[in-house]
Amino acid sequence: MANTLLKVAGLKVAYGGIKAVKGIDLEVNEGELISLIGSNGAGKTTTMKAITGSLAMEAGDVEYMGKSIKGKGAWDLVKQGLAMVPEGRGVFTRMSITENLQMGAYVRKDKAGIAQDIERMFGIFPRLKERKDQLAGTMSGGEQQMLAMARALMSQPKVLLLDEPSMGLSPIMVDKIFEVVRDVSAQGVTILLVEQNASRALQIADRGYVMDSGEIIMSGDAKQMLTDPKVRAAYLGE
Repeated sequence: MANTLLKVAGLKVAYGGIKAVKGIDLEVNEGELISLIGSNGAGKTTTMKAITGSLAMEAGDVEYMGKSIKGKGAWDLVKQGLAMVPEGRGVFTRMSITENLQMGAYVRKDKAGIAQDIERMFGIFPRLKERKDQLAGTMSGGEQQMLAMARALMSQPKVLLLDEPSMGLSPIMVDKIFEVVRDVSAQGVTILLVEQNASRALQIADRGYVMDSGEIIMSGDAKQMLTDPKVRAAYLGE
């Protein structure tokens, strides 16, 4: 039996009278890379925000490692091993790259381990090493996305939530970001990826969920979904 790390059950989210998420269920098992795809406004980002407590749930529950995390704050979740890279990156613009990475490790006390992990991040993202003293706010969008991912990894998460990591990036940078997501997954980090680039997301995922108008309308093996005519027509532009 697969060990379920993250379980969303009957999740409903409404704001301003609009039902954005209408009672969805999804599961992420240990070691999996799960892609949640769907068109703009489908409710994907709202789902991520509800999981991490930055949006209140109207109904339902979210369990992490078998326990409800409903109402828990981001700080609490990071301490428990659940980290999120939000849409729009959210780097500390007035801090250097190195300082951003140190902030990512704020829940840790092992100084030597933190220094080691900063070097490890520089190995994964050589571009960050080249610019380690540069202010994050002066970097390109793609570089900021790399930094946001590296910062989240500094907390040594068991589960990493990625919200639209390729949005607004150049094709070369999109390639790099997907390569890193795949590598991080191969290192044993469990990942829930929300992504508008459905084709790329399904190519690297184990399983996929399709969301439309606040509901999960399909789920299954990611490779099979890639060849499904309905998915291809609606989300892969074919």
